[in-house]
Amino acid sequence: MKLNYKRTVLIGLAFMSILAFWQFYDQVIPYLLEYTFNLNTFAANAIMSIDNILAIFMLPLFGAISDRTKTRLGKRTPYILFGTVIASALLIVLGVLEEQKNFWGFIIVLMAILVTMAVYRTPAVAYMPDVTEKPLRSKANAIINLVGYIGGIFSTVLMMFMLKSEKNEAGESVYTSNQSFLPVFIIVAAFMLISVLVMVFTVNENKLLKETNIQDETEPEENKGKKMEKPVLKSLIFILASVFLWFMAYNGVTTAFSRYCVSVLKVDLSTSSSWLLTATIAAIIAFVPLGFLSSRLGRKATVLIGVAVMTVCYLAAFFIRVPTPVMYVILAVIGIGWAAINVNSFPMVVEMSSGADVGKYTGIYYTFSMAAQITTPLLSGLIIDNSSFGYLTLFPYAVIFSALSFITMLFVKHGDSKPQTKKSLLENFDTED
Repeated sequence: MKLNYKRTVLIGLAFMSILAFWQFYDQVIPYLLEYTFNLNTFAANAIMSIDNILAIFMLPLFGAISDRTKTRLGKRTPYILFGTVIASALLIVLGVLEEQKNFWGFIIVLMAILVTMAVYRTPAVAYMPDVTEKPLRSKANAIINLVGYIGGIFSTVLMMFMLKSEKNEAGESVYTSNQSFLPVFIIVAAFMLISVLVMVFTVNENKLLKETNIQDETEPEENKGKKMEKPVLKSLIFILASVFLWFMAYNGVTTAFSRYCVSVLKVDLSTSSSWLLTATIAAIIAFVPLGFLSSRLGRKATVLIGVAVMTVCYLAAFFIRVPTPVMYVILAVIGIGWAAINVNSFPMVVEMSSGADVGKYTGIYYTFSMAAQITTPLLSGLIIDNSSFGYLTLFPYAVIFSALSFITMLFVKHGDSKPQTKKSLLENFDTED
């Protein structure tokens, strides 16, 4: 049993398109809300949280709907293709409305984009497990994440070269006044559309489903539609709890990290950004090796190692009170630990589903991660604001939630992949498709 790397990369183009959008969205939209439309920070943050709120309800819904969809394009491809076409068109319209300083038009179109992205995000992620054998899903997910991050990097580099910044009177780094953001909107929209069109024209979903026959192979006909067995349900509950808890820890840190660095370590935003970038680069480098490692150690063991090293790093970061190159090491290890978790946790969840319910369980997985991303900025902010220790509570906060996720993960007994026994020593070196 071998992973088809070329096919997996092509399927990953949908995820690359999605991450290109979100990287652009997270960096540019809040800035425009505050500086173009003069909203206060609270109002801008409230608008920026709408995508996570929509995701809680819409991701599992459209995951389940796509499970039951049958068209000439397949069951996931129609959502991915038409969702991307609509989102790309709306993104260009959004750029035009920003140029015109049309606030209400901007907000209405922004809401339409967020709804559209929520419609096809789960089908895009569920595509991989549909056509990948269960023992190979961690490797495949590593490839998907690697390809996806390329989209995020594309948007970041694009903004670095096309958007110029300057210091305002308050000493804040802001984008140069009177420059046009529209070309960036157009290029990101074109990148999204081209990525998905390449996937659609190179991968025939229906043909692929027939060739791989994953659903029939993994789920006997007589078992489809049956209730999940209690031991499996228990494992599902514990891994979803783990997902919620480690997102509470990780996103609690990333959300407040720049302000922590200014308040505690007394460094500027460029330094804190370079530390966070180290975590991202380390994760990208680690994705594929961790996919192979999980095929040797098993998914659960790899996740536990990832959670353990992140917990230790959160604790170590707490004791650093002055700028030091050690922060690069700590953030790099956190990035590797985060990659170990992400490569394996999603395949573990869909492993517990039947072949007919992959989209539904993909949506459930994202519901718990999104719920944490909504909760943790509010909870951590409340603790920071109301504690005499202020931002010094950030890393202990992360340690607690990360340690709790390690404990809940210990109770997960299903969804793992056991290393396959090779017929000969030489087969251990056979990784080519």
